[in-house]
Amino acid sequence: MLKHIIVAGLLVMTSLGASARDLDAILDSGSLRVGTTGDYKPFTFLDDGTYEGFDIEMAERIAEKMELELEFVKTSWPTLMEDLKADKYDIGMGGISRTLSRQLEARYSHPYLTYGKTPLVHADNAGRFASLEDIDQPEVRIGVNPGGTNEAFVKENIEQAEVVVIESNLDIPPAVAAKDVDVMITDSPEALFYAHNDDDLAAPLVDSLFTKSQLAYLIQADAERLQGTVNFILESMQLTGELDELRIDHMLAK
Repeated sequence: MLKHIIVAGLLVMTSLGASARDLDAILDSGSLRVGTTGDYKPFTFLDDGTYEGFDIEMAERIAEKMELELEFVKTSWPTLMEDLKADKYDIGMGGISRTLSRQLEARYSHPYLTYGKTPLVHADNAGRFASLEDIDQPEVRIGVNPGGTNEAFVKENIEQAEVVVIESNLDIPPAVAAKDVDVMITDSPEALFYAHNDDDLAAPLVDSLFTKSQLAYLIQADAERLQGTVNFILESMQLTGELDELRIDHMLAK
């Protein structure tokens, strides 16, 4: 059984340009530090001091295969890259999108899931929003959490609808269910997860996604050997079926 070390606050560093721990340093330390936001179901969710979700279980398995203890480091979407570059964690995990801007500052593992942006709406409004044009109307309220790709998509594509900033990603689906906001534009796995678990929510456009992208694990720019090791583990899990089984367990595949 892995020993999980939950870090309540971020580690204090003196430099935002700290070098990554090399693979030997990680192995010598006996601990793999995984940065995660804890606010993005079904990938990462901090519940009463315990992390849960697909990427949390992936982190457990990667650490176990490397024969390391697992240390979770709390980060946030606005500080995700800053914390990585400050060497506050070794790998960022938790529904992190592959973007060119992040790639220019860091590196990624192989992608493990393809997805797209789609709306999460109240079930009563499932027929009301059939396109992005239907959503981008002055009377529509869109809930957005700051710092991630959801906010970036809204900023780029929404001109008329009212954008309501909600600090925690976890608070937006309940706001949609309560009709405090009309729409949450998010990644299709999250939309499907909430629609599956709450009869008041629907994901009406998952078969016609606004975008297509991929999720991967974020690694420091100079951590090539760590990247190679994580990729090796992902490839092995894919070959044995372990990765597909985990996707099914977390409703990320049929």
